[in-house]
Amino acid sequence: MQPDPSPSNAESPLADTRGRPMRDLRISVTDRCNFRCPYCMPAEVYGEKYEFLPKPELLTFEELERLVGVFAGLGVEKLRISGGEPLLRQDLPALVARLAGIPRIRDLALTTNAVLLPRLAQPLRRAGLRRITISLDSLDETVFETMNGGRGSVAQVLQGIEAAERADLHPIKINCVVQRDVNDRGIVELARHFKRTGHILRFIEYMDVGTKNGWDWDQVVPAREILERIDAELPLEPVSPNYRGEVARRWRYRDGEGEIGVIASVSQPFCGDCTRARLTTDGKLVTCLFGTSSTDLRAPLRDGASDAELRRIIAGVWSARSDRYSEERRDLVQIEGHQPERLEMYQIGG
Repeated sequence: MQPDPSPSNAESPLADTRGRPMRDLRISVTDRCNFRCPYCMPAEVYGEKYEFLPKPELLTFEELERLVGVFAGLGVEKLRISGGEPLLRQDLPALVARLAGIPRIRDLALTTNAVLLPRLAQPLRRAGLRRITISLDSLDETVFETMNGGRGSVAQVLQGIEAAERADLHPIKINCVVQRDVNDRGIVELARHFKRTGHILRFIEYMDVGTKNGWDWDQVVPAREILERIDAELPLEPVSPNYRGEVARRWRYRDGEGEIGVIASVSQPFCGDCTRARLTTDGKLVTCLFGTSSTDLRAPLRDGASDAELRRIIAGVWSARSDRYSEERRDLVQIEGHQPERLEMYQIGG
């Protein structure tokens, strides 16, 4: 089935039940990863015998390009490629080139653990990737290995950051998931390391994505505490958001030598401004990072649905969206035995 030639309806605003438009699309291009971070893909669950999706179940590059075109017609302007570890997807620069050429897409980013960046940063930049986010939970080698399942080193990530710098993938953002009594003692060291580099370090409260990471309230270091620790040694001041719905609250060093961000979906939920949809590796539309359900787009796509039919499916899902899990979390987790099956982070692109 060829893409439907009928005109886009991007001019007609699409909003969910809380008035939130669909502006961002997170795309998981693989469910595989070369790390085994306990907060995402714990090794005891995703061991050597774990069966990941066979290749025929993954969306092809042609299918992804077509679906993104449909999403763009409904208002999506920003794309983020994720996984799993997206750099494990074969020929990823070819996909980036396809997505970069879609009309109305004005921002194309990627999140990675950076281990494979030294050989892929330049090809990705040439293909049209504009910026990159790199995960680094600690500069301490022992702590870092604990947090990635012993699958990589700090040196490899720093080499990946250097490769991104050479490829001019700016701004470079560094994400650190903070867990109490695991890596929280190193947050000031991280801040000091990336101060003056021009990179934006972002601290993320430990979240209960999925159901297999053993999430516990006691391991959450709230944004307020993170900021207090850093401000005590490297004075900070708040900065206005770049745009409505920006997930990280911005702070800059008072001496003008850089900025940090804090993503506080646990202690300071931002559901009210969430404009993000997610597409799983096997083509399911998910409307919340903490989603318990999804809508299959791969089946109608492969069954010959027109672009107009795909638009109707996506628009119907988004217009009925009422998700606000982060606002409801505290009440829900206090209900004894309440642990609904949720999609895992590696399936929905984080």
